Amino acid sequence: MAKGVLSMLIGVGVDLVSIPRIGKVYRRFPDRFLRRILTPREEELLRRRRDLLSSLAARFAAKEAVLKAIGCGIGPAAMREVEVISAPGRPPRVQLHGRAAALARKRGIAAVAVSLTHESPFAGAVAAAYGIRGDL
Repeated sequence: MAKGVLSMLIGVGVDLVSIPRIGKVYRRFPDRFLRRILTPREEELLRRRRDLLSSLAARFAAKEAVLKAIGCGIGPAAMREVEVISAPGRPPRVQLHGRAAALARKRGIAAVAVSLTHESPFAGAVAAAYGIRGDL
């Protein structure tokens, strides 16, 4: 990360998904669906969760929110290029890869913060993309 302070808000994204809708797609095409949206590390961590569908739906919403926050949405960058890793007792971390990372750099984005939630029948996420302000 560059020197300076993360202080300039560049973009915000929000997404809300239906847990039953995500569950329907997952049950129909489980492996293909996971490969399309998750990195191998995310898939490994997600499979350990008790409430797989709620967690999967929240992760789906988080990826959409992050793509919106970096200003591209789905299309120019893939969901799999956004990695959201959560450790117990810690806030989720976002790591961008491929085109998502390149688009973020081009827009001056140095970091993305994300918050996930789920309460049946919905899962949602909010993401904020920040730039570096070097004069502080």
